[in-house]
Amino acid sequence: MSSSAFKGADVSDRLDRAIDNALADNRLVGTVVIVARGGKIAYRRAAGFADRESQKPMQTDSIFRFASVTKPFVTAAVMRLIEDGVVRLDDPVTRFLPDFQPRLSDGSVPVISIRHLLTHTSGLGYPFQEGSDGHYRRLDVSDGLDQPGLSLSENLRRLAAAPLTAAPGSGFRYSLGMDVMGGVVESVTGGSLRDAVRKLVTDPLGIVDTGFAVADVERLATNYFNSESVPVRITDGMVVPLDAFNGSLTFAPSRILDPNSYPSGGGGMVGTAGDVLRFLETIRLGGGPILKPETVEMMATDQLGPQAAAWGPGWGFGFGWAVLADPHAVPSPQSPGTLHWAGGYGNSWFIDRANALTVVAMTNTAFEGMSGKFVSDIRDAVYN
Repeated sequence: MSSSAFKGADVSDRLDRAIDNALADNRLVGTVVIVARGGKIAYRRAAGFADRESQKPMQTDSIFRFASVTKPFVTAAVMRLIEDGVVRLDDPVTRFLPDFQPRLSDGSVPVISIRHLLTHTSGLGYPFQEGSDGHYRRLDVSDGLDQPGLSLSENLRRLAAAPLTAAPGSGFRYSLGMDVMGGVVESVTGGSLRDAVRKLVTDPLGIVDTGFAVADVERLATNYFNSESVPVRITDGMVVPLDAFNGSLTFAPSRILDPNSYPSGGGGMVGTAGDVLRFLETIRLGGGPILKPETVEMMATDQLGPQAAAWGPGWGFGFGWAVLADPHAVPSPQSPGTLHWAGGYGNSWFIDRANALTVVAMTNTAFEGMSGKFVSDIRDAVYN
């Protein structure tokens, strides 16, 4: 274990300060932070409010909207199907979804593979990366966080009608590929994506509060976004600027409560911080009982190189998450090979396998809890 990771009696104090400062500065409304070292819980705290207006305190079992924290869970289900031989990484998507044939700008239809979808090299994108006159916006493509009641087949139809941004395999572009992957999973299994994730991932791990439906609405945290003074409650149809992409994200918190909303493989799940930790610790320890060690090793291997800048400079991408290729480029105290991902509703996590360290920081505040100062403060608090 590196001498810099989780050493010193004041680590808990540093984590407390990072949380308390974020709340005092009105950068966060509420959070649950859990740190595991060597397979044991070293720190766990719920702080702030699950619902500010009713003064409902955050609890360690509060349920959060995952947004893109969904992607690793769905990726794990896909990798299990690959282990079982029913899907192959280099299969064309049209083997499973014959009508999904988006075109390049020259009108040609390239081959998009399962590998392309999983590594965000398919040439697809996201509406939030566009201006108001973009192709996705004009076609009313959903990011998977809005339009309650929209079906998967309809969203894929709209997505396929938009031109690809680049040739498949030519480079990393974060995309709706995991939503398309959800359609592939449903085609392969003959059931819903929610059932596949439950059968292949959450049930074997004894995870009961995480999925594509809310287990207990009373525990569901209210969501907020950072305005200039204090976080503002997110309501359906609210458009929030996403400066990192020079675009905006449209939210609909009620989406998860509508059973007709399609299960977005890129952003549709909800769950607890403890459930996320259990899943990530399973990955850190080699994948059993849901995946083979060699599968997890492949998932944790950078597939694209640091030039992908999947989470900024120094970050490549594996299957399901960013992989730290060059800590000095970030800069970051984390070890090379650290796995990391986050979600637009305000969540982040990382696994530093070299230090047997797993950190989960779930919040109800976008985008501070996804990519703000809070994320780096929590990271730095666990390293000297």
